[in-house]
Formats: sequence, structure tokens, C-alpha cells
Amino acid sequence: MYRDRVKYYAINKRTDYTSLLKRLLFVFCGAMLTAIALQLLLMKNNVIDGGIVGVSIILSHMTSIEVGFFLLLINTPFFFIGYSYLGKRFILLSLFAIFILSFFTHLLEPVPSITQNPLIVIFLGGGLLGFGVGTVIRFGGSLDGTEILAILFSRRSSFSIGQIVMFFNFFIFSSAIFIFGLKEAVVSLATFFIAYKTIDYTIK
Repeated sequence: MYRDRVKYYAINKRTDYTSLLKRLLFVFCGAMLTAIALQLLLMKNNVIDGGIVGVSIILSHMTSIEVGFFLLLINTPFFFIGYSYLGKRFILLSLFAIFILSFFTHLLEPVPSITQNPLIVIFLGGGLLGFGVGTVIRFGGSLDGTEILAILFSRRSSFSIGQIVMFFNFFIFSSAIFIFGLKEAVVSLATFFIAYKTIDYTIK
């Protein structure tokens, strides 16, 4: 009986370890895809994402400080909220995701945008962004403080995570009109619409 119990716990521990490695791998890929979408398609075309990422892009544009710095700074209090309600694994995966996102946005900073075509930016950029963010959420992490709030609110309402995030971002995209211009704000909103649809599809 004792040997069976030890064997059972050993198998469960190995399964948990494998599960964590799998989550880390997918979170890594999701964060990397998000960085590619941001640096190679969106930011260099003055197209912003929503949430804390969008705020970080605006602040980076205004101060010339790298966006990764603002991502870490502004997201920190939201991670503490996430830790209180969503657990240790969530905060670990989220911090890992933000670290990977910050690292790759820094690495890709010198690389020029792969296109300036607004339609490609909207559909390819929005699709990559949504798939990257959705993958991180699906495997237990988050790249953005507003996503943490959206996850919590979605558990207590009939609204999806994407719908809640879109509500938060209405105010961010409105401010983009005054900073980047009307055209860029409209392209940003269209890009995020594609992204949020992709997020909902990815996490189903």
C-alpha cells in the first residue's frame, strides 16, 4: 500500500512538472509572437495595442524610453491582484510572459517594420497579436494588467474576456487620436478588433 502511494505521488509530481514545462513553452511562444506583432508591424506604424501595452506604447512614444520598461512598471500592481485571486502559478507564468515580451521587444527594436500597408498591419498584425496574447491566457498567464481584470470579471459576468478588454480599451484608443492622429487611431482600433476576435477564438 505504501509503495503504491509513493508511486502515485511520484507520477503526479512528474505529470505536474511536465504540465508546467508545457505551459512555459506555450507562454514563451505566445509572448514572442506578441513581441513580433508589436515591433515588426504595429509600433513602427504608430499603431497601438490596447490595455497596459497600449499605455506603454504611448508613454514610450512620448518619452523615448523603451516600451519594455513601462510594461514591467505599470503591470506590477495588477500582478499582485492576480496573485491574490488567481494563484502562484498564474503570477509565475505572467511574470515569465512579461519578461519574454520585454526581452524580444528590446531585441527587435532596431528591426524595421516589415510593411507599411494598413490592411496587412490590421489583419496580420492583429491576428499575430491576438494569437500570441490568447495563447498566453490559454496556458495560464497574462501579458497585460487589463487582461487580469478581464479574467476576473469574466468569471462573474456573461461577458467574454475579449469583450471586457475592448471596453477598457475604448478610452485608450480615444486618447491615441490626440497623440498619433485620427488615421492611426482608426487603424489601431481595427487592428485590435481583429486581435480581440482572435483572442476569443484562441482561448476557446
